[in-house]
Amino acid sequence: MQTVNIHEAKTHLSRLVEQAAKGESFVIAKAGKPMVKVVPLNAPDAGQSKRLGFMAGQFSVPDDFDRMGQAEIEQLFGDDA
Repeated sequence: MQTVNIHEAKTHLSRLVEQAAKGESFVIAKAGKPMVKVVPLNAPDAGQSKRLGFMAGQFSVPDDFDRMGQAEIEQLFGDDA
């Protein structure tokens, strides 16, 4: 990962932002001490993963799922609705 000093970052901000947007993260340092890390917004945080479909194939939904407990519900609330 590239490290740039704060003066260089101010001078070349547009170029550095374009690089970061393309996935090339960089660190801005002041007097040689790392201060901030610049990453693209669409990059997931460390340890974060996409959750959609994470349990695919591990269970199945019954065909009558939307009617499960129907008799009990009708008994409690009536079937007038």
